[in-house]
Amino acid sequence: MNAHERLDAWIAAHFDEEVRFLQALVQVPTDTPPGNNAPHAERTAELLAGFGYGAEKHPVPAAEVIASGLQSITNLIVRRRFGEGGPTIALNAHGDVVPPGEGWTHGPYSGEVVDGRLYGRAAAVSKSDFASFTFALRALESLCVPLKGGVELHFTYDEEFGGELGPGWLLKQGLTKPDLLIAAGFSYQVVTAHNGCLQLEVTLHGLASHAAYPHTGVDALQAANRLLTALYAHNEVLKARRSQVPGISHPYLNVGRIEGGSNTNVVPGKVLLKLDRRMIPEEDATAVEAEVRALIADAVALSPGVRADVKRLLLATSLKPSVGSAPLVQAIQKHAQAVFGEPIPESGTPLYTDVRLYGAYGVPAVIYGAGPRTVLESNAKRADEHLVLSDLHGATRVIARTLLDLLSP
Repeated sequence: MNAHERLDAWIAAHFDEEVRFLQALVQVPTDTPPGNNAPHAERTAELLAGFGYGAEKHPVPAAEVIASGLQSITNLIVRRRFGEGGPTIALNAHGDVVPPGEGWTHGPYSGEVVDGRLYGRAAAVSKSDFASFTFALRALESLCVPLKGGVELHFTYDEEFGGELGPGWLLKQGLTKPDLLIAAGFSYQVVTAHNGCLQLEVTLHGLASHAAYPHTGVDALQAANRLLTALYAHNEVLKARRSQVPGISHPYLNVGRIEGGSNTNVVPGKVLLKLDRRMIPEEDATAVEAEVRALIADAVALSPGVRADVKRLLLATSLKPSVGSAPLVQAIQKHAQAVFGEPIPESGTPLYTDVRLYGAYGVPAVIYGAGPRTVLESNAKRADEHLVLSDLHGATRVIARTLLDLLSP
């Protein structure tokens, strides 16, 4: 039995334990908002200690957390150092997740297993990779063979709000500087690039007045209507800007929230819009923000008496393909094809992730982990989110084999 087969055998023998570990993680809610995620980190550290892993706990200062609209964040790092030389490979997954919402037929925090699927919020995205990464590392250590380099588990809690207080905070504080990164993803593709995202809050100020005397007011909602028309028309321009990265098409703009007015018989004096502008890897984030701000200013200028306040909510840069990630891509593709029995494509994704924060520090990164072919298949961020356990098993094997290849002398 060769080393890869020994890894496979260890993972198969401990797979029931891996499933129980994931169930325990799903059973501690991490709804964000409100973002009270420190309790989950404490529970995760407790479970890791049962495997002999002393997780470093790195609480983000409360003032920073509250200023970001969250309640508590404690990020975790587990460090396993092998021989001198060789790369340090970080494995990052996030524990925070959107609230469950309505329509569940299995408890959102149950971790219930039915017909080979484990149900629960974050079962697929991305508590699943707390499990795949932890058990891949355990399998690697079980070989007791000479290795060079090391592995770090990064379990963080700010992906839903942009990641600045998750991986961004760990990197900024100098708590980690890995040579390579594998971040939570899906087992049927290796993602090497993703879109960026600009989110703006636009508040239009008019003058409220009685609807019987509309000429005494300035209708902010009519101004908002003109602005919406201009924003949506801009999508036709964006469709012509094509990305060269497979899996990513073109930029787009979405208005996701509108608030305004005070009553039916009142001319609206104030309207608030929140918009989301996705950026392809070829775009420059600074230029995109300037373009959107100019578009807003030009549209508002058509409504005399209306003033616009524009506030940036998020600027998440894109992740661009990196030559340095080639060893990760090649190893994962080789082993994933062997495990899953089909070619595993390299692609980009229109999502944005906190992997970009590692990329900004010069860390070559790929996105790969347990899960189906697409987000939609797992019901991620919808009712009855689930993980097919055979995908968890397969991804754990692939990650363990990849670590062995990259850390072998």
